[in-house]
Amino acid sequence: MDQPTLPAPARIRPGLSYQRPVSRELVHRAAVAEVFVTDAVRAGSGEEERFLVAAQWPRDHALYHPDRAGRTDPLLFAETIRQAMVYVAHSFLDVPLGRRFIGSGLSFRITEPDALGDSGAPLSVVLDVRRRPVERPLPGRTPLALDVDLLVDGRPCGFGSIDATAVDERRYTLLRGRGAAAAADAAHAAPALLRPVPARRVGRLRDKDSVLGRPVGAPESDAWHLRVDLGHAVLFDHPTDHLPLMVLLEGFRQLGFLRAHRGRGAALPLMLTEARVDCQGWGELDQPVRLLVADETTGRSGVHRLRVVAEQQGRVLAVAETAWSAAAGSAALNRLAG
Repeated sequence: MDQPTLPAPARIRPGLSYQRPVSRELVHRAAVAEVFVTDAVRAGSGEEERFLVAAQWPRDHALYHPDRAGRTDPLLFAETIRQAMVYVAHSFLDVPLGRRFIGSGLSFRITEPDALGDSGAPLSVVLDVRRRPVERPLPGRTPLALDVDLLVDGRPCGFGSIDATAVDERRYTLLRGRGAAAAADAAHAAPALLRPVPARRVGRLRDKDSVLGRPVGAPESDAWHLRVDLGHAVLFDHPTDHLPLMVLLEGFRQLGFLRAHRGRGAALPLMLTEARVDCQGWGELDQPVRLLVADETTGRSGVHRLRVVAEQQGRVLAVAETAWSAAAGSAALNRLAG
């Protein structure tokens, strides 16, 4: 079997078990261009179950594009964490293709923003992935609790985590409750009359990428709503019967950008350096989702922190905490976080 090429340090580690390069099915993407994971190796087993997952981030992307300061979009890190989890599950943990993944949480923190700038070429990164033990997993379910460190040229630049459970179709249908019946009609349901927020106000380049809106005629003080466009080629890369985690995260990111940049004018944008999303329920495609700001502070250090709740029909879908920083460098960030 041909050995794939991994960026350092994975390439030079002896005794590693290599996998073949990644196909889109192994990361649950329909478009080849949306596959960021490139290959992986097993680096530990037993109680020290560990994997090194290589990825390549594009210099530019329709949705996950660099900001005005030339810094890589941090949601590339989040999406790579998700892809790494799915790939490791299928390639190393005997989770068959066709299994459904039910996410319960995702987090990340960028500690070295300077390492994620535009170097004139696609950025090669490695995720050092460790599997956390889970007590007494239920029959027919594969719990996936992973912690990751982000490495660029062997240099630690951030860390994150993801929690999910892989189940077969029968169990998924039972857990889904409302099931796909109602969601199947979502594509034909009348869209909510939402006034979209201009792309520039939420840090995006194209109006079609703005996922924030307000009900037409609603006062400015009302909650924001999530605009769900099932035809969006990135956010809805393939059909689904519920709101994907990455769609919710994009909504949290855009609302955070909007709030953090009030009154900043032409100053360089703040960077999303921390995010944590805890999922608490299914998001239906045919019902409005409100995003409510639960807490917001700006510290003396200038870090803007925001806590947002996603709510649907009176149910909490997810809670997100984000932090926005000038991203002056790793030493400054560490002082701010400490």
